[in-house]
Amino acid sequence: MKIQHILNTKGTRVVTIPAHQSVRAALVLFVEHNIGSLVVVDDKDQPIGLLSERHVIRAAVTNEDVFSQTVDLLMTQEMIIGAPDADIEAVGHTMTEKRTRHVLVMEAGQLVGIISIGDVVKAQRDRYQGEVYTLETMLLSQEA
Repeated sequence: MKIQHILNTKGTRVVTIPAHQSVRAALVLFVEHNIGSLVVVDDKDQPIGLLSERHVIRAAVTNEDVFSQTVDLLMTQEMIIGAPDADIEAVGHTMTEKRTRHVLVMEAGQLVGIISIGDVVKAQRDRYQGEVYTLETMLLSQEA
């Protein structure tokens, strides 16, 4: 199974935020879209980082002025990039090893989607459930 399978199911919409926007603006987007991570983009709409709710919470513990800071000060620049034709098993393994929750999906230099570790787990679960159903059907037909 490929990343494209996940994108076909969940869609390709990616919520982005310019690097110069405030953390408060990022919080609005988190709530508005019911998400926990934003792709931070430069002036050319190219991904330069990720900002998660966790980044904001950790910064807020030590910095009362965090909400007026720009998102580029809190974001991580460590991003895992995948292609639509990348194998989900391999991507899931990389995400687990690198301890990252999101993979940006890029094709021909353009951001075409984002997947989470939850998306990967759900796709794998659905595949396994399909296999179990097929095996059960085969067993029942042999008994008849």
